[in-house]
This record gives sequence, C-alpha cells and structure tokens, in this order.
Amino acid sequence: MRTTRYLFAQLASQNLLYKSPTFLLLLLTLTIGCALPFGQNLTPEEQVAVVTTDKGIFVIELYPDAAPVAVDNFIKLINQKFYDGLTFHRRVDEFVVQGGCPNGDGTGGPGWNIADEYTHPNQRPHLRGTVAMARTPAPNSSGSQFYICFKPQPSLDGNYTTFGGVIQGMDVVDRLQIGDVMTKIQLEAKSKYVKATAE
Repeated sequence: MRTTRYLFAQLASQNLLYKSPTFLLLLLTLTIGCALPFGQNLTPEEQVAVVTTDKGIFVIELYPDAAPVAVDNFIKLINQKFYDGLTFHRRVDEFVVQGGCPNGDGTGGPGWNIADEYTHPNQRPHLRGTVAMARTPAPNSSGSQFYICFKPQPSLDGNYTTFGGVIQGMDVVDRLQIGDVMTKIQLEAKSKYVKATAE
C-alpha cells in the first residue's frame, strides 16, 4: 500500500495522471489489488489460521482432508470476523483450552450447527496441539467452539472432530488462561510458515 501511495504522489506531482489515462488505470488496478483480502484465492490446504491473543500469536494448520465441513465452517467464521474479540472460556490443565463461544461461557454458537466428522476415514488423532470441534453430548451439535490439546488425548479419538493442529506458538497456547482474548484470527498463506519439501 505504501508503494501505491508513493506512485500516486509521484505521478500526481508530475501531472502524469492527467496526461495519460493509462497511468490512472494502472494505479487503480494496484490500489484495488492491495485492498483485496490476502489469500482469498488459496485453497484450505494452502492456508493457515493465525490467532492473535493477549498472550501472543499461534498458528493453526488446517486438515480439510480429515474434516472438510469443519474446516469450511472455521474459514467462514474467520472471514466473518466471528472470533475477533472472543475469549477462551475453559482451561483444564494437562487436557485442553477451549474458546469460540460468543457468550463467553460455553453455551453459545454461530446460530447453526455442523455435522460431526469424527468417523471420517482421514481423521487425525488427538495429539499435543490438535485443534478440534467442541460439542454437546448431542450429535451434530458443533458450531464455533473449538479446543486445543495440551497433550495427547486418545480417549477423545472417534468422539470429536479434529480439523487442525498448532504448528507454531504452542508455548503461547500453554500460557492461555480463562478470559484471555482472541484479538483476531486471520487466514494467511501456509508457505509463510511452512517450508515446502522436495518430493
């Protein structure tokens, strides 16, 4: 954006904007391009969720092959800025930390529920850093709330939908307490955080 403003200033100072409509068209294209949401053309596999909290930042890798419905729902809520300003309302040491409730007490959701996917053949086990959908005892009752495991939780496998994993900032997750705020969650290119490996 700074580059665009600089170009605009230079062209305007030399009256080039008025002499050549081509320059104006180019400038408008650059401006619009800079304003578009980053990563909008990336597939879920190519994106990560970057969570900013008052304890620091952590990064979630998404697993669309294991939970396509949950991943699509998570991305939808992020794009709606649903999570921005919500808190982590539950913490159980050596177990999980949980957030994503608009009521701040574990009773709320986005206004809809999604299907369970814990029987999906590509489901991942609950390991340290695993991100999964919280739900009530009722089937298909997940909405926006998610939890992150502090350590492996094999007893949860086959009962809750895992849809991601923390790949950076697990030390931040370890420090999260009840009431800590998710300032924002935004989607970014996975390539920024994970180096490609040669096949």
